[in-house]
Amino acid sequence: MNKFEIRTQQKKDAIIHAALKLFKEKGFIHVSIKDIAEESGVSSVSLYNYFGSKEGVVKECANVLMQNTIRRAKELLQQNIDFKDKLSQVLEICAEQDYQLLGTPGAVEDQVLASLYSENTNQIRIELIQEYIELGKKEGAIHASVSVETLLELLNAVGSLQALWARSGNYKKKMAELNQLLLYGFVGRR
Repeated sequence: MNKFEIRTQQKKDAIIHAALKLFKEKGFIHVSIKDIAEESGVSSVSLYNYFGSKEGVVKECANVLMQNTIRRAKELLQQNIDFKDKLSQVLEICAEQDYQLLGTPGAVEDQVLASLYSENTNQIRIELIQEYIELGKKEGAIHASVSVETLLELLNAVGSLQALWARSGNYKKKMAELNQLLLYGFVGRR
């Protein structure tokens, strides 16, 4: 990268860092482009040039948060551990990532932020989840008769619960209980 590209990337990084901080504190609705620009030390014009809109900033924030999650989840796929343990750990990783942005007081009540965030992470998650489903079927941990479509619909319903629970103070506890139910059902481990 040349000096111009390095400077541009530094400005983009500063904007994302500032936006994440402000969205966590205040939510999407109560943060303006001007607020993000001031917090990042970058002009509003540059912010619009790089991201187009505040929604574009949220999209990039979601992408940044997802990159670490994807890396960790793909590393987990390669580990030589039981599939249920892999799945349990990846569900925790994904819930932790969501909580980073949506589990803070300023973001909890902000449905616009939650919606924009979900829109921009769902496709990435679906691709990752499909890799896990394929592995689970290959290893015999997921019954071959259960369609990928049904599993994705179930996980989409789980996502709706996550969004609802993000507004409660018990998010992590409830997600751990739900993950237990997903992996072992109502009767527990065999």
